[in-house]
Amino acid sequence: MTISIENRQKALSLLEKLSKESLNKAVEYLEKLSQNVQQETVNPSIISNESQLIEIIQLCLSPDKQKRLDYLRQQNETGKITEQEHQELLNYVDQIEEQDAQRAEALIQLAQLRQVDLKIIVDEFLPNKLIV
Repeated sequence: MTISIENRQKALSLLEKLSKESLNKAVEYLEKLSQNVQQETVNPSIISNESQLIEIIQLCLSPDKQKRLDYLRQQNETGKITEQEHQELLNYVDQIEEQDAQRAEALIQLAQLRQVDLKIIVDEFLPNKLIV
């Protein structure tokens, strides 16, 4: 999808006018939209390429996002979380749940592609994780 130069300039102009709090909300919203686009373009049910499935299986948060998530979890556990931080934490939880669902589907697809038992694939890629 091609975005016109006018739309990019309009978006940047609007972002520059936002307060710090509104800008944070806008960034969160844009991240959510970006995640939705990634999820739409990466659908394990239609992938038959082993390397693409492995990429989905190994997908995780960036170190910066993981650090932020750890902080938000800690704030939540101590009861010192703000409403904005709580919403951000919920967004991370949604993202991780979606990635887990995609990972599970990719594991199944890879097992089918390799024609092996799912447990073999799980042991290969998630050896330290307990799957119930």
